[in-house]
Parts: sequence; C-alpha cells; structure tokens
Amino acid sequence: MEYSKEARDIVEAVGGKENIAAVTHCVTRLRFALNDEGKVDTKALEDMKIVKGVFSANGQFQVVIGQGTVDKVHAAMTQETGMAGATKEQVKDAAAKKQNPLQRAIKTLADIFIPILPAIVTAGLLMGINNILANKGIFYETQSLIEVHQQWAGIADMINIIANTAFVFLPALIGWSAVKRFGGNELLGIVIGLILVHPDLLNAWGYGEALANDSIPTWNLFGLEVNKIGYQGQVLPVLFASWILAKMELFLKKRVMDSLHLLVVAPIALLVTGVLTFILIGPITFTIGNFITDSLVAIFDSYAILGGLVYGAIYAPLVITGMHHTFLAVDLQLIGSTGFTFLWPILALSNIAQGSAAFAMMLATKDEKLRGLSGTSGLSAWLGITEPAMFGVNLRFRYPFIAAVIGSSIAAAFITMQKVQATSIGVGGVPGILSIVPSGWVAFGIGMAVVIVVPFVITFLIAKRNRD
Repeated sequence: MEYSKEARDIVEAVGGKENIAAVTHCVTRLRFALNDEGKVDTKALEDMKIVKGVFSANGQFQVVIGQGTVDKVHAAMTQETGMAGATKEQVKDAAAKKQNPLQRAIKTLADIFIPILPAIVTAGLLMGINNILANKGIFYETQSLIEVHQQWAGIADMINIIANTAFVFLPALIGWSAVKRFGGNELLGIVIGLILVHPDLLNAWGYGEALANDSIPTWNLFGLEVNKIGYQGQVLPVLFASWILAKMELFLKKRVMDSLHLLVVAPIALLVTGVLTFILIGPITFTIGNFITDSLVAIFDSYAILGGLVYGAIYAPLVITGMHHTFLAVDLQLIGSTGFTFLWPILALSNIAQGSAAFAMMLATKDEKLRGLSGTSGLSAWLGITEPAMFGVNLRFRYPFIAAVIGSSIAAAFITMQKVQATSIGVGGVPGILSIVPSGWVAFGIGMAVVIVVPFVITFLIAKRNRD
C-alpha cells in the first residue's frame, strides 16, 4: 500500500507492535496508547520526512502527519502490522489508565464538548455573517445594511434563526454528547436537554426581569414551590442531569428483565431525572453557573489588563496539557448568561500568534523540510488548527513558542482593556473576526497585528542569530 514503508518505520520508532496497546487517528495525527513511552525513539520519528512533529498528552503519544495523509498512513499501518484499527474511544480508554483524576476529568469534558464543536463553530460563523448584515456602523454610520436595504432583512433573519438554533438548543446538544459519554442512550440525552428548554418554561434569559418583578412561575408539588424556569444557554444543569440520567438508566437495565426495558427503564430514568433537575440540580447548578460568570466578569472588569495578560499567557500552555477544553464550557456559559464571551477572542489571537512564529521559522531556516512544515503549519494555525505549528515547530525549538506566548499575552491585555467581545465561538484564527462584536473590530484588528508582528520578529531574530 501507499506509505507502507513509512508506516513500518513509525511502528518501529514507537517501540514496535508489541509496545502499542491501541492506535487510531484524528484529522492530523496518529494517536497511540503505548505500553511504555520510554521505548519511543523520538529522534528517529522527527527525522522522518512524513512526520511533522511528536508529543505526548493525556496519556497518548501523538505523531503529527497532516490532514489527508494521516488516513493513508493509518490504513497502511493496520495492513502492514495486522493490528486492528481501534476507535478513538478505545485509545482514550487505554490511555486513561495512566491518567490522574484531574486528567480524567478534563478528558471527560473534552469527550463531551469536542463532538458538538462543528455545530457550535458553524453557528458562530453564520452569526458573524448576520452581524455584518444587522449591526449599525459597518456599512453606514448610524444604520445597518438591512435598515437601508430592506430586501436583505429577510435573508438576515433567516440566517439568524439558522445560526441561533445551536445556542438556543445547546442543552440538547450537550445532553446527547454527555449521556453518550456516560454510557447511556444518547437519544434520552437529547430529550433531557430539550426538556430544559421547553417553551412552556420561563426563558432563562428573562429570569432576571421576572425575578425583579416577582413574577417567576412556579409548580406546587404538595406544598413545595418549584420554579418553572428553563435553562437556555446553560451548561452545568444539563451536564449533571445527563450524568444522573445515564447512571440511572444503567442501574435499571441491570435490574429489570429485558422484556420490560422499553416500558420501565427509559420512562423511570427520564421522569426521575427530570423531577430531580427541576427541584434540585437545576437551581443549584444555575446558581453556580451564574456565580462563575459573575466572578469572571467582575475580575475582567476590575483587572482587565492583568486578566488578559494572564489568560493570553497561559492559553497555549493549557493546550499542551489538554486543559484548554475546560474553557470551552466556560465560554458557552458566558454566552448563555450574558450573550457574549471575552475569553474566546484571546483564544483566536493565541492561535494566530503560534502561526506567526511558525512563519518566521519558515523564512529564517535553511532546512527545506522545516521550511515546508513551518509554512503549512503556520497557515493551518491562522485557520484555527494549531497542533502542527505548536507541536511540529514551535515547541520543538522552544523560543518560537515563547515568542508566540509573549505576543498573545500583550495582544490579549490590549483587547481585554478595550472590552472586545465575541457573540459566539467561531474559527479560532484569522476568520475569528467574524464572531467579534463589530464595535470591537478595530481593537481586535490591532490585537491581530500585535500577534502577527511580535512573535514573528522575536522568532525571526533569534532564529537568524542561531543560524548565523
């Protein structure tokens, strides 16, 4: 097969077939669960023309190959070695045995939120298009495009509905992914998510006004007053409800005869979980979620420069550990509670900074392989996928990574001070400007200039000095 030799060389470099517990691949990387990472010949891997970089994270040893090619290499590897191709879940489960409780918790969050990312990012891009059409001050100083050209109003409203759906029914998306991750029936996860945004409930976005007017609807359950409110845009309520639903379903399946599963398991699991959610889980997690949101807003309002500086500095290192996935939930919580997130724009700038450092290496190096890798991975980072640039180039030489962190930290402090916000989560690179509130475009553009120039200049000067 094509890439048979390369596949054999990679297997040998990671310690041979007997050292591989499981292997799969994602968009750009081979993912190995190895019995002993001490047997890996990292230098041999890095010297291979097909390999763009290697790193270990979350119990998995990962070899960066590149989009498209990685599929062929993986297919050749399974054919040449006779190993059965594993699923991502099997590799993750094999790797999880080596993880501590914190790493397993982060892995669980990643497993829940990564599958729904395509829907969230697509919604973010479409909302960016709607922002261009519906916001004032873009094409006309005091009016929006659809106010001046009414014929565009219909298409703008249609785009807005298509884009908003993923956020309006976010609990259903999370419920599907979470219940599936916890081992339950994912269709029941969708149902529990939809229950939390049922139109007969008070919309969560109207909760503040209803609370001020003392007009929150309630149920009277044998004398117990339960607030009849929905949880639109909320993350924590559906996460905890999904966990309870899945565990209850599994508990009942073990104790109810097979012939009664359809009549007993799902109805009881869904009913009990729903009641518990409205009485206990929802109010507690809603309060916790609002506390997290209010705390972050207060910190970034009072210490904007410091908050941006710190988050801009730590985001890229968090990517190395995989802990950045936890902030996806925070971003979604912020959007659900306030309509905006001030954290996600920093993510977009951090990705651009990593790409800029890689581009500097492309121009400074005389190594043809490194030049090609730096160019393609830099472009990939500018389009939101940073792994090839970060692990294949920047971390390999260290100073490009540090230069990127410096640039993103400075830019993050600036845009946070300027109150730049995003209405949604979009593509975390140059196209990310579409998700930014138009009033913040100029400040975000300045931030982009900073993360393009600063990492590039620092990396280029050091690389040139080292080369000379």
